[in-house]
Amino acid sequence: MSDVARHAGVSQRTVSNVVNNYVHVSPATRARVQASLDALGYRPNTAARRLRTGRTGTVTLAVPTFRERYFADLAEAIVGAARVRGTTVLVETTGGRRETELELLRGGGDILTDGVIMSAVSLGRGDRRGAHPVVLIGDREPGSTIDHVGIKNREAAQEAVTHLLDTGRRRILLLGANRGPRRSYQLRRQGYQAALKKHGLDVDPELIVDCDWTTADAAVAVTRTFKGLKPDGIFAMNDSAALGALRALRRGGVDVPREVSVIGFDDIVESGLSTPTLSTVAPLLDEIAASALDLLEEQLAEDHVPQHRMAGYELRLRESSTR
Repeated sequence: MSDVARHAGVSQRTVSNVVNNYVHVSPATRARVQASLDALGYRPNTAARRLRTGRTGTVTLAVPTFRERYFADLAEAIVGAARVRGTTVLVETTGGRRETELELLRGGGDILTDGVIMSAVSLGRGDRRGAHPVVLIGDREPGSTIDHVGIKNREAAQEAVTHLLDTGRRRILLLGANRGPRRSYQLRRQGYQAALKKHGLDVDPELIVDCDWTTADAAVAVTRTFKGLKPDGIFAMNDSAALGALRALRRGGVDVPREVSVIGFDDIVESGLSTPTLSTVAPLLDEIAASALDLLEEQLAEDHVPQHRMAGYELRLRESSTR
């Protein structure tokens, strides 16, 4: 840095101000110092900077699995947002195991990072984080004292089912009930029920079908129940289950959407590539990523109060529900 200062004819403090992008440097001085930085090939010593600030420049993202495409899409959004901030993301899978999630929540594990962003499955309302910064992604029980970012699952599910009802569907099957992350399926089921109620329809328990949120299990469930239930619409708890429904209906010779409309949740990449393309709820992953990283940063400051932020979503209508 002293070499750069001599080359530019300024003080070493001025060089430091330019390198750290401080605002109180005139444009002319900043340009002269930047020219010297470029000419001498100056690069900041990242390791030394991290020692000085006490920061590692990395965060850990913990997700249950990558077998569900949503978590891969979520990871891509967080890695991209972190890269813009000069932060590296380390990724772990927890398998949804409570002991693993608790260890990360309390700052344990062998990976040294500035904080953890976690999509938790097994944590409950009474679980508390340690001193390590943690942000949870997904739905939390009311009263949680841990920073979290979620989406309006109930409202999004209600809008999706309302779309089916507005196109004339009346026997709408709820696919994947009582499975997946507990709080998520509870809220999405409430949205399904609220849409029916608003249209003056009673909930038919037979149309609430349990299955795992996977393509294979959902296909089996639809094949097993379709002829007996005769639904004219399907709201699946996630896109993987919705794609399983499309597969089963296609194999059964059922025309989608003429006979049955299908809508999912998550807007994974495959939803826009299926035949027919899949209508779905799209959480705004870029908003989720930015909010989670902001909350981690805020936790490093003093007197941080835990916050609960909600990211937006969009209803993306495609061939599976539009005629």
